Amino acid sequence: MSGIFALFNFRSSLEYLPDLLRGALVSVELTLSVMAISLVLGLVVALARMTRLRPVRVAATFYVEVIRGTPCLLQLFYIYFVLPAFGVRFPAFTAGVIGLTVNYAAYLSEVYRAGIQAVAKGQLEAAQALGMSRTLMMRLIILPQAIRIIVPPLGNYFISLFKDTALASIITVKELLFTGQIISATNFQYFTIFTIIGAIYLVLSYPGSLGVQYLERRMKIGYRPRRVAPAGPPRGAPEGAA
Repeated sequence: MSGIFALFNFRSSLEYLPDLLRGALVSVELTLSVMAISLVLGLVVALARMTRLRPVRVAATFYVEVIRGTPCLLQLFYIYFVLPAFGVRFPAFTAGVIGLTVNYAAYLSEVYRAGIQAVAKGQLEAAQALGMSRTLMMRLIILPQAIRIIVPPLGNYFISLFKDTALASIITVKELLFTGQIISATNFQYFTIFTIIGAIYLVLSYPGSLGVQYLERRMKIGYRPRRVAPAGPPRGAPEGAA
């Protein structure tokens, strides 16, 4: 243990902590930006995959399969390094937002689709019998019930996204890991710097894990099936009547 503490430079940790916290702020900004766009785009893709229009459905399925079948890092490389060859250039932060959004929207679309398809078909048939349009069914019946299925995995993806923002360091986004790499390359305090980085990731992501667990419990409580007492005999009926 004494050897580990000897490797950790407390003076360097205090000196470079403000820079690392600024990098962490960029990571948080990147996470919030990507998640906000991915939530909307993922729902659009999920609905496109379930539409009756075959060309739209095929295009959405192709997009999801391509994104899920290739590494996120490759997608970031393609956006930041390949697209400029075609005259399309993005700042590093914007490229990071686009790359991570394209990746996470594909996965979130599957979460949405699974939640929507989990709604009992009998309810949809009843809504159709009442003359509801598909849009009205989606807004009033399907989505409210699908939310309890969708929210927990969305929360888990949100936490994973925060950690995956470290991938953006490879395209020079000045987030937490990139900042740590620059600092450690100048002072060679690798153990100290990367230990602090790990601690920052843990401190920022752990409350999110607790929040997801809380939401899971709330969703279960809010949709707990109610027990209905069996109906008794009609008032005035003779004893023993069923």
